[in-house]
Amino acid sequence: MKTDFPNITILGGGLLGGSLALALAALENPPQVRLWARKQETVDEATKLGIGNATADLALAVKDADLLILAVPVGSMAPLMLSALETGLPASCLITDVGSVKRVPHHQISPLLKGRSNAFIGSHPMAGSERNGLAAATATLFKNAACLLTNDNGATAEQTAALERFWKMIGCRVSWMSAAVHDELVARISHLPHLIAASAARVCLKDPSEGRFGGGGLRDTTRVAAGNPTMWAEIVTENREALIGPLRETIADLREILASLESGNQEQARQWLNTAKQRRLPLNSII
Repeated sequence: MKTDFPNITILGGGLLGGSLALALAALENPPQVRLWARKQETVDEATKLGIGNATADLALAVKDADLLILAVPVGSMAPLMLSALETGLPASCLITDVGSVKRVPHHQISPLLKGRSNAFIGSHPMAGSERNGLAAATATLFKNAACLLTNDNGATAEQTAALERFWKMIGCRVSWMSAAVHDELVARISHLPHLIAASAARVCLKDPSEGRFGGGGLRDTTRVAAGNPTMWAEIVTENREALIGPLRETIADLREILASLESGNQEQARQWLNTAKQRRLPLNSII
């Protein structure tokens, strides 16, 4: 498939940025891709992984770009976007990101584009790993992953269609929604599960050496708790408005099973567990 974007620039040499570069390079007719990283050692690591055109020179990275992908923490996106504009990002370049929240980048990046013909469309490929950094990058990270797109700033139908084709080209399943709906959705299906996994690790592994006695349930339940604490602290804080409600709901739900155990009510405990099972079963056909 021929891409709508012959020249693609990825700003950020972490797991998602590196995996995007590898996925694009693996296409039958790959576009020209430049991967920018702030540190030269990251650029050197990318080169060793076979990622061509890696650079720490932002002006070189954005030159002639048709699509710019912000693959840095959400809190770093607006300052980096401003620098990209100041160093010569073409006015025709479409801008997107891979951030885990969407209201923040829409609110922060849109004012920077005022008076320019550039457009920003939010992207969130639901792909990742508990492993961090470029060393964990893989060309198959996005295969069959959901990618949630947001167009709160009114990009044209032509631009939205082109970006949708881009994500489908590397294997994603695409859905459109508003930034507010996105943040509420991921609060429940991504950010809350991470906090629950972290809580399980905190409680179950107070003595980490006891983990050697655990089985698959312990490993599966706590796996994502091994993610980058700094990155996740930023994500859950940025999405706190959407996350606080589901977190309170979880605490109330745990109080329900606690009450059944305190009273010795086995039937009530069974019903609580059965509800969980029935809600989880449909997911078996998806993952």
